[in-house]
Amino acid sequence: MGRLKTITRRSFMIGSIAMAGGVAFGAYVLSKPHDNPLLADKGNGDTAITPYVLINADGVTLITPRADKGQGAYSVQAALIAEELDVELDQIRVDPGPPSPAYWNTALADEAAAFVVPSGGRAERIAHSVLSAVMKTIGMQITGGSTTVADGYIKLRQAGAVARETLKLAAAQHTGTAMADLRTEAGRVILPDGSSLSYMELAPIAAGITPPQEIALREPSEWRLIGKPMRRVDIVAKSTGTLDYGIDQKIDGMVHAAIVLNPAQGGPMQSFDASEALAMRGVRDVVQITGGVAVIADNTWRAFQAAAAIRFDWGPAPFPATMDAHWETLSNSFTEEFQDSRQRDDGDVEIAFAETSGLVSAEYRAPYLAHAPLEPLGAIVRVDRDAAEVWTGTQIPRFIQNNVADIAGLDPEQVILHGLYMGGSFGHRLEDEVVKQATEIAVKMKGTPVKLTYSREQDMTHDFPRQIAMARMRGVARNGQVESYDLSIAMPSVVLSQMGRQGLSIPGPDSQIVAGAWDQPFAIPNHRVTGYRALQLAPISSWRSVGASSNGFFYNAGLDELIHAAGADPLAERIRLCDDDEARKVLEAVGEMSGWDGVLGDGRGRGVALTQSFGVHCAQVVEVTATDAGIRIDRVYVAAEVGRVIDPVNFNNLVKGGVIFGLGHAMNCEITYTDGIADQSNFDSYEAMRMHQCPAIEVRGLENGARVLGIGEPPVPPAAPALAGAIFAATGTRLREMPFSKFVDFA
Repeated sequence: MGRLKTITRRSFMIGSIAMAGGVAFGAYVLSKPHDNPLLADKGNGDTAITPYVLINADGVTLITPRADKGQGAYSVQAALIAEELDVELDQIRVDPGPPSPAYWNTALADEAAAFVVPSGGRAERIAHSVLSAVMKTIGMQITGGSTTVADGYIKLRQAGAVARETLKLAAAQHTGTAMADLRTEAGRVILPDGSSLSYMELAPIAAGITPPQEIALREPSEWRLIGKPMRRVDIVAKSTGTLDYGIDQKIDGMVHAAIVLNPAQGGPMQSFDASEALAMRGVRDVVQITGGVAVIADNTWRAFQAAAAIRFDWGPAPFPATMDAHWETLSNSFTEEFQDSRQRDDGDVEIAFAETSGLVSAEYRAPYLAHAPLEPLGAIVRVDRDAAEVWTGTQIPRFIQNNVADIAGLDPEQVILHGLYMGGSFGHRLEDEVVKQATEIAVKMKGTPVKLTYSREQDMTHDFPRQIAMARMRGVARNGQVESYDLSIAMPSVVLSQMGRQGLSIPGPDSQIVAGAWDQPFAIPNHRVTGYRALQLAPISSWRSVGASSNGFFYNAGLDELIHAAGADPLAERIRLCDDDEARKVLEAVGEMSGWDGVLGDGRGRGVALTQSFGVHCAQVVEVTATDAGIRIDRVYVAAEVGRVIDPVNFNNLVKGGVIFGLGHAMNCEITYTDGIADQSNFDSYEAMRMHQCPAIEVRGLENGARVLGIGEPPVPPAAPALAGAIFAATGTRLREMPFSKFVDFA
């Protein structure tokens, strides 16, 4: 619910409903919207204008249901609403609102439809319509897939426009002034004589007005915010250290909890002895939960200390104990039995490979990776006899609402969720195990808020990491050109693992096994991409850019080897092969930015990569120097096609953050298992990029595309292959496995 005391959850309505002096207006995105969740328990004088605008005597609150995990989601959503509502960002408050099907993510269907029917056209439009209907029916309120901007670009502006025009109608009715003579500015309706009425004054009047349903959105030439540098709504609080994250939250009367789970993740607990822990200062109780035990104490530190004093007899992990067995499982998956998809099969690669002249082959590997946000997982849960309340940062509020209800024996409508700021996520908060565990504890302590906090070590060793993956490439390069490219990718199913923890079974192929590979914009005459679903190994989850995070490396690394075998230039050959105008412009832009003109020499090298992921073409050029101390990354150039850059400052920072994230993990990071236990438990053993290693990064956002898309994830996949290509150009060392620090040193 966020911090709004007046918001609970209910439904969404076309038209207007007078209620306690307030009014709710439909958001007119679909023909039959969900009910407005802001209508329930509204206070006197509150006006809920669409599910995204709430006005009361204290001011204007914009509802921003896509979660903010550091990427500026609240700010960009607020800007889209404020653009049409005619309020300034410093005039408003933002709140994530309650869990509600009204806030279903309309953009998720785009990615799904593109996979089901990759050819586009009418079939893809039909698939999109069907998938949209399904996601709307179940109310898929999720933050992920870089969909915040794509989801909100139209509907949030529409919500602001509906609210603006309704407030003008209220002013016209109140003053007798013609609508055509009214305008809005900075949260006020301006009358012809220059006098004005505030939105707060007009909101109660709007309760009896039927809102207009057909409103033209403003042209870009009229925009005040979109496309202009803006100050994020959270930047002052973050800069002054006053922003409350989930881990900072305090509730009167709360107790603190720590849990202990089998270090061999998912293995059983056979017995435990908590006698020493129970005798420690501040410890209130030790209780059993699913998979382990919880310590309840008067502060987190004492709970941690007591948890460490408990003795256990643990059973083995339900997956292979050693990394050799994990890699062997993948290696054995390239058979017809495990084939999951073949969405690209152009020409005839088998005929092309019949003649071995110019044949190139290679194998690539990508490790498990932890999410490792700076803020460890945590949640506060209170369970009463007929209600439950949750405080946590999450990307899946409705899943949490339903899961807490199941554990507590309540209806979902009896669960109130306060969505909080997150100190990073990278996909981590698409899981809700910490909330389930906190709820189990809270059920045993009815009426008492329970704050469960993970230690850093627990956060990493009981993470659901990025998938492990392997790829095999064969190709033919002759006469200076790439003629054939066959890429096979094996990995366990992210969807099966992640959705299985939610009790859901998703039919059909797992799109993430080939994401960032099958749909790349290169017209190679004989071109095939096949996905193989390996047996499930360690439990895994969505990690920033999901399948494309490893497949971007596989695809571009294989293409680099073929281009090198052809004796062609890595950028020029990509441009020649490119059959998509937008992608070609991205490649040309990054070439122009970097001054690409062939070999650098003198121990210097540069590499280039392009990956389409989440609908975005993103290309990068990385320049390195081989020094006596190791590889130094000098500069990175990035171009991306997103259709429309909403906030150029935030766009620039998101791209740079994605590049650093992608480079740092490619350089140094992996999660490995010994006896089924993760070997890396903190940042000393999971070290990404250091400050002194960070290169200069130049960013360019292109606006040629018809679709407006997000940029949080697309900069990650091209980073690793562009770095690998640069290292090869500088040293002659071909890198086929991450992390690269296994094979080269970094300065």
